[in-house]
Amino acid sequence: MSLPLRITFNDTDYTYTVLTRSINKETTAIKISLLGEEFTIVRNQQHQWYAMETSIGDKDDLLCAIAKNVALRYRL
Repeated sequence: MSLPLRITFNDTDYTYTVLTRSINKETTAIKISLLGEEFTIVRNQQHQWYAMETSIGDKDDLLCAIAKNVALRYRL
């Protein structure tokens, strides 16, 4: 498990943890922990990242921002 990472989204700070161990350019799915829940971020064929487990109550924009942040951090 990695150290907690922070992101500011809509003037609110969030802390999330990347649960996937080895991340490289061939990685297509990344598990994260956010607000006590686990989410899987996957890459589609257009190389865009999105969260698999989304429902009406989830913050889709926040999960997309986290996906972008993870992709930039690990240079995916």
